[in-house]
Amino acid sequence: MNKLPVLLSIPHGGLKKPVELDGHLTITNKDLFDDSDPFVIEMYDLGDKVQRVIKTEIARAFVDLNRSLQDMPPDNPDGLIKSMTCYEKPIYIKGKEPDGSLRDLLIELYYLPYHSAIQKSFSELDLHLCLDCHSMASVAPGISPDGANKKRPLFCLSNQDGKTCSNEMIELLADCISESYSIDRHEISLNDPFHGGHITKTYGNNPLPWIQVEMNRSLYLSSPWFDKDTLSVETAQLQKLNKQFENSLELFFSKIK
Repeated sequence: MNKLPVLLSIPHGGLKKPVELDGHLTITNKDLFDDSDPFVIEMYDLGDKVQRVIKTEIARAFVDLNRSLQDMPPDNPDGLIKSMTCYEKPIYIKGKEPDGSLRDLLIELYYLPYHSAIQKSFSELDLHLCLDCHSMASVAPGISPDGANKKRPLFCLSNQDGKTCSNEMIELLADCISESYSIDRHEISLNDPFHGGHITKTYGNNPLPWIQVEMNRSLYLSSPWFDKDTLSVETAQLQKLNKQFENSLELFFSKIK
């Protein structure tokens, strides 16, 4: 079978702590889990069925690959190298926050290679579409663009309001997700609450169409699939969502003009 002509970027799927931060951290495993996009690698990674998958093991709490190099605390506590999680939980022991040299090291080791891998893919592969793949809390955290405690749709697709791909393309992907996941089209929003983060803004239509995909965590981090005590999800549910994602892309490329 021919590989689908798509690049999948999964920048927030990791839960690993960089060894460079040993002795600096106060964040709990539960807070780390809540700040990440848990299990998105299992749901979005299609392996050799697509042209390329770019992902990371490092948690976004420590190095957020979907931020610009200028996006840092204190101006943004939820920036590239964060000072607190999206739920405003502290990450570092007071007085042991990363200094400039440690920040630079984290960027060199984990941030720059990820973006280099994206950039190399443009010349190495025959791509028609790129997707930045995420999950979103079912109810918005306090620092979110949609405001605290707002209920969210099952999917949000973003293209910076038409800047990173055509509106026809994002509408088609929404229709294909609706069909493949067997959900109402009205449960899939476009550019609300998210418009597309740094990766989508940077590389969208530069040179290829790019869409940010956000899946609601209620589709797997809820009863009967999720165990809150062990922070584990039934494998069968993750495999089902992965297959539905694959079906969405196959349907999309069968219909794209």
